[in-house]
Amino acid sequence: MLAGVALVSTAAVAQVQPPRVAKKPFQVTSPNGAREDDYYWLRDDTRKKPEMLAYLVAENAYADAQLASLKPLQAKLYEETVSHIKQDDSSVPYAKNGYYYGSRFQTGADYPILERRKGSHTAPTETLFDEPAMAKGHSFFALSDWAVSPDNARVAWAEDTVGRRQYVLKVKDLTTGATIADTLSNIEPNVVWADDNKTILYVEKDPVTLRGYRVKAHVLGTPVAGDRLLYEEKDDTYSMEVSRTADDKFVCIGVSSTVSDEQRCAPAAAPTSFTIVAPRAREFRYAADHIGNRWIIRTNKDAKNYKLVTVADADLAKGTAAWRDLTPASNTVFIEGFKPFDGFVAIDQREGGNRMIRVLSDAGKSTPVTADEPAYRMSLDVNEETATPWVRYTYGSLVTPTTTYEVNAKTGERRVLKVAPVPGYDPAKYITERVWAPARDGTRIPVSLVYAKGSKRDGTAPLFQYAYGSYGISSDPGVDPGRIGLLDRGMVYAIAHIRGGQEMGRGWYDDGHLLNKKNSFTDFIDVTRYLVAQKYAAKDRVAAMGGSAGGLLMGGIANMAPQDYKLIIAQVPFVDVVTTMLDASIPLTTFEYDEWGNPAQKASYDYMLSYSPYDNVKAKAYPALYVGTGLWDSQVQYYEPTKWVAKLRELKTDKNPLLFRVNMEAGHGGKSGRFERYRQNSEWQAFMLQQLGVAK
Repeated sequence: MLAGVALVSTAAVAQVQPPRVAKKPFQVTSPNGAREDDYYWLRDDTRKKPEMLAYLVAENAYADAQLASLKPLQAKLYEETVSHIKQDDSSVPYAKNGYYYGSRFQTGADYPILERRKGSHTAPTETLFDEPAMAKGHSFFALSDWAVSPDNARVAWAEDTVGRRQYVLKVKDLTTGATIADTLSNIEPNVVWADDNKTILYVEKDPVTLRGYRVKAHVLGTPVAGDRLLYEEKDDTYSMEVSRTADDKFVCIGVSSTVSDEQRCAPAAAPTSFTIVAPRAREFRYAADHIGNRWIIRTNKDAKNYKLVTVADADLAKGTAAWRDLTPASNTVFIEGFKPFDGFVAIDQREGGNRMIRVLSDAGKSTPVTADEPAYRMSLDVNEETATPWVRYTYGSLVTPTTTYEVNAKTGERRVLKVAPVPGYDPAKYITERVWAPARDGTRIPVSLVYAKGSKRDGTAPLFQYAYGSYGISSDPGVDPGRIGLLDRGMVYAIAHIRGGQEMGRGWYDDGHLLNKKNSFTDFIDVTRYLVAQKYAAKDRVAAMGGSAGGLLMGGIANMAPQDYKLIIAQVPFVDVVTTMLDASIPLTTFEYDEWGNPAQKASYDYMLSYSPYDNVKAKAYPALYVGTGLWDSQVQYYEPTKWVAKLRELKTDKNPLLFRVNMEAGHGGKSGRFERYRQNSEWQAFMLQQLGVAK
């Protein structure tokens, strides 16, 4: 093991040694070869093994010691962040079924209070959930999906008090305020009522793989053991959800994989016999919604970037031959989603790297919603009512706080409902840009930038570069209270919209997954080199950050281009790609074969092995590293980053700090609560500022 490395000048800290990790040879076998894994023993699915837990505790103690001198800066960063948060903020109410729903925070509270008012904005409030009270006594608390019964008398919800995303369903009587005895465990955060006001549809999870695989119906007051099975998905590469259509006429079960969808729907009045909208087929994706007497469907059939089609109720059984185009296929416009209204459809789409909204009338008139900034994002907001000309959406950028608008689909009138308050923040003090960095294969990569006005573009500034780049998930710009203090200290912040997301359409995703995954890594590196060459930043003052699949990205660039980064921050990183994908018992593995590949196939095995961060750690110099994980993470198991850190400690030849922060009480998203996230972030932010030479 390496000798202790002093991160600060105090003699006491200089004597602290990095934790020593035992090596226990273990052979990971596969149809395509065997690999030695000396740290495999750190996996413990029970999370109770004393030797493993002792190591995690030792890593936390080491991080504490190394970061001790940064506590004042950490506290300052947290205080600055909190100063930009309106503590008693409230949401814009929305209408549904005769009530107006909204949420509000009390000063100092980590969790909101969810309320409703009957008939008008000024009616007396009725509390649905007092989350601060519900969270008491829990180190982690998350209230996820919730739904009010059609008669407005009860509310069902899914909550998690561990962080492992194994939700518990509960129901409350809104007349008495009493919680009903019915309780369902280990479900997806997905709750739907039938029209009878007593039947709840939910998705049951496999207790080992945590895959949602059964849709069941529970009737209040009856034993859970007798819940009726409505559908079971046998293919373990599919996930599922239940939903109601926009007009509330149907309940639908949707199953989806990376490359295929299938949806079956039944009348909400009697959700027992479900009709398939279109049978699944590889590389065929769709999502259907209903309004009036027709279905509107987003599909990639003959449209790689998706299009909208429609089919009358009477013609649904005729299959895709009866589908009629509402929008044409496009090579430049990617349709992300839609919301049907009476007389028109609101479309959420991407073009030129930006996310935007347009309105398509039933008569075929298309009206885009315009924006003035070069890099921005619009997205459809809560639109529960369909019998209205008003479409609610949000707008924001790296400079402009999230603004909630309504636009009238008939007149084009637009009105501001709310600008998210950011106390002590003046947008006029900052500049946002969209630049295009050339990748090594000639592809132009969009990059969203923000920095303080007056900053000199002389190649001396510190750069903080972020990306995700997987699953077709796009990284959209927005104002973050936790980032303002960094900009005020002269940092440039960049979002690299690398391949693997869908900022530039479906082809952007195709070019960044499976046997093209390395494009995500090289795109990120090439963006860094471009920004340095264009003098946005100093070569020796670059920090990179990514989490989850973005943590895989961080592990990849650490191996491929360590010299380009002063610091890499990898949160809950997916770094042991091959071993994880070989084990179908690990939660979510089977969903991901079409994202990363199935290592049972030699071509996929060899390619994944060539970039897997854990497998490619070498005896060489690495930049400073801050790695975070959660012991109860259900998405990326804690032992992946744990093994990665252990191997880095063994092999890396530099004297740069390597810190590993293990949250012993949380899962994939860290501890819960609106302030707790910023408190955790202030630790790596202080470390980053120190490493980049801007700590103050």
